[in-house]
Amino acid sequence: MTKANSDKKSKLTTKQTKKTAAKKPAAKKAVAKKVVAKKKPVDKKAVAKKVVAKKKPAVKKSTAKKRPAVKKVAAKKKLSAYKPKKKEKYMSAAMKRHFNEILVNWREDLREEMQKTFEHLKDKGEKPADDLDRASQEEEFAFELRTRDRERKLINKIASSIELLKQDDYGYCESCGVNIGIKRLEARPTATHCIDCKTLDEIKEKQHSG
Repeated sequence: MTKANSDKKSKLTTKQTKKTAAKKPAAKKAVAKKVVAKKKPVDKKAVAKKVVAKKKPAVKKSTAKKRPAVKKVAAKKKLSAYKPKKKEKYMSAAMKRHFNEILVNWREDLREEMQKTFEHLKDKGEKPADDLDRASQEEEFAFELRTRDRERKLINKIASSIELLKQDDYGYCESCGVNIGIKRLEARPTATHCIDCKTLDEIKEKQHSG
């Protein structure tokens, strides 16, 4: 091989190596661009918004109906049966207070019932057009009025019993003067006769009525 040929070959090899060296960086750049295009930075705020939107709990509307406000009514004190102490005198001050409280509470209850009846009669004062409805309404009113009349008489008896308490005459039989007794007065606070005298009066009434 001549010297000239060897020089030509060396020149060709150097040219080829230069060409390949020039081509290689271009390829690397292209790959780098592709990688950068794939690894595009993610918008963290947008992702956070999406996550929040997904995980936001749905607020359920309460379907339960609100309960109407209930008016608080003062509970009436229920008096228990009186238990006298050992060697306590009949119709002592404590015993009188007990029966006075029973009578006053009873009178107030009756007055409230009478007031309710009057209000009921006022509300249903208009007579219905139908004859049957009118007749039933009149019968109902008559029954209520009779009941209220009995209660009015009972209120008068209660008032007289309260007056007897003030005069220290409550709890004694009007016929024989014997103690009426706590149990009988608990059952009927307006009693004015002992059980024996009341039984005799009932027998006499039956004999007279025939």
